[in-house]
Amino acid sequence: MPGFSIPALRTLTTMSLILTAFAVADVATEAPAAAAPTSTVDVVLASEVQWGPLNPARGDASPRAADLWGDRSKDEATGFLVKFKDGFSSPPHIHNVTYRGVVIHGLIHNDDPGAEPMWMPAGSFWSQPAGESHITAAKGEEGGDSLAYIEIQAGPYLVRPSDQAFDLGERPINVDASNVIWLDATNLTWIDEHKTPGADVKVAFLWGDPNGDRPSGSLLKLPAGFRGTLQGLGPSFRAVVIVGQLRHQASGDPDSAALEPGSYFGSTGEAAHPIVTSEESILYIRTSGRYNIVTAKPDK
Repeated sequence: MPGFSIPALRTLTTMSLILTAFAVADVATEAPAAAAPTSTVDVVLASEVQWGPLNPARGDASPRAADLWGDRSKDEATGFLVKFKDGFSSPPHIHNVTYRGVVIHGLIHNDDPGAEPMWMPAGSFWSQPAGESHITAAKGEEGGDSLAYIEIQAGPYLVRPSDQAFDLGERPINVDASNVIWLDATNLTWIDEHKTPGADVKVAFLWGDPNGDRPSGSLLKLPAGFRGTLQGLGPSFRAVVIVGQLRHQASGDPDSAALEPGSYFGSTGEAAHPIVTSEESILYIRTSGRYNIVTAKPDK
């Protein structure tokens, strides 16, 4: 199958994919070859995450949070969901670490305390520098909760009062979904040509250098009816469903559980993620190293 390459918890309860390749040698003439490094694949359904307080000082009050990968209470990179009650508005505050966010449900406003509201819908992206005073507010759809994916490079993730503000020289970014720049086959020579007209795979680069080995983030838009494989080629590959619905079929099971917005799949080491979409879907993808997108040829 042709494809294109971009540089770049529930661990499967119904499946745990451990891919190990062995080189078999003639035992009469040479010692057995060492096993290749293993790869692990994890899938987390949004419906089964474990919710807890985002800020322990607020107890069970909004917002709530659930780790998808990593542990936000430790000194490590982490990706987690944050759920806001409709009408939530925080007091001015700071964080000890910089974070990035992608809106999944509802509308999110994140800016300086005196800024006019900029309500960002699903598919919008923002970053909040460490130490900068800001507020976060949310409007749910028809009174429901708002949902966002948050990512940090290192923890722990803490909330502090504004009088402890500091400036590391970073500046915030707010990108409304309508301002996301999507690139397709007309812009990128590595886009697969074997797709039906009007059903292009599209990519929007958000942060980092996709040509290097350090972490980078992008949005990936897959058309309805997409069948193919996302291949993580570096030490880590992480994907969160932002819009739409898809099935992750690493087990080969065509009836595998549907991944709705807020669901996660990822891998460490080189691993393959067979994907089937039932509607147009947008994924947020964080990688260390490159990944491939291999699309199936359309039926003749």
